[in-house]
Amino acid sequence: MNVTRGFTGRPRVRNDGLPPGQYDAGDDWPVLSAEVTPDLTPAEWTFTVDGLVAEARTWTWDEAHSLPPSAYEGDIHCVTSWSKFGVRFGGVSLDAFLDAVRPAPEATHVVAYSHTGYTTNLPLADVTGGRAWIVWEYGDGPLPAEHGGPARLIVPHLYFWKSAKWIAGLRLLDHDEPGFWEQNGYHHRGNPWEEQRYSGD
Repeated sequence: MNVTRGFTGRPRVRNDGLPPGQYDAGDDWPVLSAEVTPDLTPAEWTFTVDGLVAEARTWTWDEAHSLPPSAYEGDIHCVTSWSKFGVRFGGVSLDAFLDAVRPAPEATHVVAYSHTGYTTNLPLADVTGGRAWIVWEYGDGPLPAEHGGPARLIVPHLYFWKSAKWIAGLRLLDHDEPGFWEQNGYHHRGNPWEEQRYSGD
Protein backbone atom coordinates (compact mmCIF):
# COMPACT_ATOMS: atom_id res chain seq x y z
CA MET A 1 0.00 0.00 0.00
CA ASN A 2 1.29 3.45 -0.91
CA VAL A 3 1.39 5.80 2.09
CA THR A 4 2.05 9.50 1.64
CA ARG A 5 3.14 11.41 4.73
CA GLY A 6 1.70 14.84 4.22
CA PHE A 7 2.08 17.33 1.42
CA THR A 8 5.75 18.05 2.18
CA GLY A 9 6.67 14.35 2.30
CA ARG A 10 7.81 14.45 5.96
CA PRO A 11 5.78 13.82 9.13
CA ARG A 12 5.36 16.82 11.40
CA VAL A 13 6.12 16.69 15.09
CA ARG A 14 3.02 16.60 17.31
CA ASN A 15 2.11 20.02 18.73
CA ASP A 16 4.76 21.66 16.58
CA GLY A 17 4.31 23.60 13.37
CA LEU A 18 0.63 24.50 13.62
CA PRO A 19 -0.53 26.82 10.85
CA PRO A 20 -1.25 30.39 12.01
CA GLY A 21 -4.38 30.73 14.14
CA GLN A 22 -4.84 26.98 14.68
CA TYR A 23 -5.00 24.89 17.86
CA ASP A 24 -4.35 21.17 18.39
CA ALA A 25 -7.71 19.39 18.76
CA GLY A 26 -6.02 16.33 20.26
CA ASP A 27 -8.31 13.32 20.22
CA ASP A 28 -11.37 15.39 19.29
CA TRP A 29 -12.67 15.61 15.74
CA PRO A 30 -15.40 18.27 15.69
CA VAL A 31 -18.39 17.52 13.45
CA LEU A 32 -19.07 20.49 11.19
CA SER A 33 -21.39 20.23 8.19
CA ALA A 34 -23.27 22.60 5.93
CA GLU A 35 -25.96 19.94 5.49
CA VAL A 36 -27.76 17.16 7.31
CA THR A 37 -25.85 13.86 7.34
CA PRO A 38 -27.38 11.71 4.58
CA ASP A 39 -28.42 8.08 4.95
CA LEU A 40 -26.11 6.84 2.19
CA THR A 41 -25.00 3.22 2.06
CA PRO A 42 -21.96 1.84 0.21
CA ALA A 43 -24.32 0.00 -2.15
CA GLU A 44 -25.88 3.35 -3.14
CA TRP A 45 -22.62 5.31 -3.37
CA THR A 46 -21.11 6.19 -6.74
CA PHE A 47 -18.28 8.48 -7.84
CA THR A 48 -18.23 10.23 -11.22
CA VAL A 49 -15.53 12.23 -12.99
CA ASP A 50 -16.76 14.25 -15.96
CA GLY A 51 -16.43 17.60 -17.69
CA LEU A 52 -13.23 18.24 -19.66
CA VAL A 53 -12.06 14.64 -19.87
CA ALA A 54 -11.49 12.21 -22.72
CA GLU A 55 -14.05 9.78 -21.31
CA ALA A 56 -16.38 10.48 -18.37
CA ARG A 57 -16.72 7.57 -15.97
CA THR A 58 -18.70 6.49 -12.92
CA TRP A 59 -17.42 4.01 -10.33
CA THR A 60 -19.51 1.93 -7.95
CA TRP A 61 -18.30 1.12 -4.43
CA ASP A 62 -16.85 -2.22 -5.57
CA GLU A 63 -15.24 -0.73 -8.67
CA ALA A 64 -13.57 2.03 -6.64
CA HIS A 65 -12.28 -0.55 -4.17
CA SER A 66 -10.69 -2.50 -7.04
CA LEU A 67 -8.28 0.39 -7.74
CA PRO A 68 -4.79 0.35 -6.16
CA PRO A 69 -5.16 1.24 -2.45
CA SER A 70 -3.44 4.30 -1.06
CA ALA A 71 -3.42 6.10 2.28
CA TYR A 72 -2.73 9.52 3.73
CA GLU A 73 -0.99 9.82 7.09
CA GLY A 74 -0.44 13.34 8.35
CA ASP A 75 -2.30 16.38 9.61
CA ILE A 76 -5.60 18.09 8.77
CA HIS A 77 -6.66 21.67 9.39
CA CYS A 78 -10.15 23.19 9.64
CA VAL A 79 -10.93 26.83 8.86
CA THR A 80 -12.70 27.01 12.25
CA SER A 81 -9.19 26.87 13.81
CA TRP A 82 -8.72 23.24 14.90
CA SER A 83 -6.02 20.94 13.58
CA LYS A 84 -5.47 17.21 14.08
CA PHE A 85 -2.04 15.63 14.00
CA GLY A 86 -1.13 12.16 12.79
CA VAL A 87 -4.46 11.08 11.28
CA ARG A 88 -4.74 8.19 8.85
CA PHE A 89 -7.20 7.89 5.96
CA GLY A 90 -7.34 4.89 3.64
CA GLY A 91 -8.80 4.76 0.15
CA VAL A 92 -7.53 5.49 -3.36
CA SER A 93 -5.42 8.33 -4.69
CA LEU A 94 -7.48 10.70 -6.81
CA ASP A 95 -4.77 10.32 -9.45
CA ALA A 96 -6.03 6.79 -10.14
CA PHE A 97 -9.49 8.10 -11.05
CA LEU A 98 -8.12 10.98 -13.12
CA ASP A 99 -5.74 8.71 -15.02
CA ALA A 100 -8.73 6.62 -16.08
CA VAL A 101 -10.66 9.58 -17.57
CA ARG A 102 -7.65 11.47 -19.04
CA PRO A 103 -8.17 15.19 -18.30
CA ALA A 104 -8.17 17.49 -21.32
CA PRO A 105 -5.15 19.81 -21.69
CA GLU A 106 -7.36 22.85 -21.14
CA ALA A 107 -8.69 21.60 -17.77
CA THR A 108 -7.45 23.88 -14.97
CA HIS A 109 -9.99 23.51 -12.14
CA VAL A 110 -12.43 21.06 -10.64
CA VAL A 111 -15.72 21.37 -8.83
CA ALA A 112 -16.11 18.61 -6.26
CA TYR A 113 -19.76 17.80 -5.53
CA SER A 114 -21.44 15.67 -2.91
CA HIS A 115 -24.44 13.36 -2.90
CA THR A 116 -26.11 16.08 -0.79
CA GLY A 117 -25.54 18.82 -3.38
CA TYR A 118 -22.62 20.52 -1.60
CA THR A 119 -19.90 21.87 -3.90
CA THR A 120 -16.38 23.25 -3.54
CA ASN A 121 -13.87 24.46 -6.14
CA LEU A 122 -10.20 23.50 -6.43
CA PRO A 123 -7.36 24.10 -8.88
CA LEU A 124 -6.64 20.85 -10.72
CA ALA A 125 -3.02 21.14 -9.54
CA ASP A 126 -4.22 20.83 -5.92
CA VAL A 127 -5.83 17.41 -6.49
CA THR A 128 -3.14 15.76 -8.63
CA GLY A 129 0.38 14.54 -7.97
CA GLY A 130 -0.45 12.64 -4.78
CA ARG A 131 -2.20 15.57 -3.08
CA ALA A 132 -5.79 14.22 -2.83
CA TRP A 133 -7.66 10.99 -2.10
CA ILE A 134 -11.10 9.43 -2.10
CA VAL A 135 -11.21 7.74 1.31
CA TRP A 136 -13.50 5.32 3.14
CA GLU A 137 -11.31 4.40 6.11
CA TYR A 138 -10.34 6.47 9.13
CA GLY A 139 -7.82 5.00 11.56
CA ASP A 140 -8.56 1.29 11.80
CA GLY A 141 -12.21 1.38 10.75
CA PRO A 142 -14.75 2.67 8.25
CA LEU A 143 -15.10 6.43 7.84
CA PRO A 144 -18.02 7.50 10.09
CA ALA A 145 -21.08 8.94 8.34
CA GLU A 146 -20.90 12.22 10.27
CA HIS A 147 -17.38 12.73 8.91
CA GLY A 148 -18.33 12.01 5.31
CA GLY A 149 -18.75 8.24 5.14
CA PRO A 150 -19.17 6.07 3.27
CA ALA A 151 -16.57 8.05 1.26
CA ARG A 152 -15.23 11.58 1.12
CA LEU A 153 -12.62 13.60 -0.71
CA ILE A 154 -9.57 14.67 1.29
CA VAL A 155 -7.21 17.42 0.19
CA PRO A 156 -5.21 17.68 3.40
CA HIS A 157 -2.87 20.52 2.45
CA LEU A 158 -5.88 22.87 2.24
CA TYR A 159 -8.49 23.81 4.84
CA PHE A 160 -10.83 20.89 5.34
CA TRP A 161 -13.96 22.48 3.83
CA LYS A 162 -12.26 21.67 0.53
CA SER A 163 -12.39 17.95 1.46
CA ALA A 164 -16.00 17.40 0.43
CA LYS A 165 -17.95 14.89 2.53
CA TRP A 166 -20.18 12.23 0.90
CA ILE A 167 -18.32 12.81 -2.34
CA ALA A 168 -20.27 12.07 -5.53
CA GLY A 169 -17.95 13.39 -8.21
CA LEU A 170 -15.61 15.87 -9.79
CA ARG A 171 -16.35 18.06 -12.79
CA LEU A 172 -13.28 19.32 -14.66
CA LEU A 173 -13.46 22.88 -16.03
CA ASP A 174 -11.28 25.39 -17.88
CA HIS A 175 -12.10 28.10 -15.32
CA ASP A 176 -12.61 28.60 -11.60
CA GLU A 177 -16.21 28.16 -10.45
CA PRO A 178 -16.87 28.91 -6.76
CA GLY A 179 -18.67 26.33 -4.64
CA PHE A 180 -21.00 26.64 -1.65
CA TRP A 181 -18.70 28.28 0.91
CA GLU A 182 -16.76 30.21 -1.71
CA GLN A 183 -20.02 31.87 -2.79
CA ASN A 184 -20.56 32.77 0.86
CA GLY A 185 -17.34 34.64 1.50
CA TYR A 186 -14.70 31.94 1.92
CA HIS A 187 -11.37 32.00 0.09
CA HIS A 188 -11.23 30.28 -3.30
CA ARG A 189 -8.12 28.21 -2.41
CA GLY A 190 -7.89 27.89 1.38
CA ASN A 191 -4.19 27.41 2.17
CA PRO A 192 -3.93 27.14 5.99
CA TRP A 193 -0.27 28.20 6.03
CA GLU A 194 -1.28 31.51 4.43
CA GLU A 195 -4.50 31.84 6.50
CA GLN A 196 -6.62 31.96 3.36
CA ARG A 197 -9.86 31.72 5.32
CA TYR A 198 -12.03 34.37 3.71
CA SER A 199 -12.25 36.23 0.43
CA GLY A 200 -9.50 38.85 0.37
CA ASP A 201 -7.17 37.03 2.78
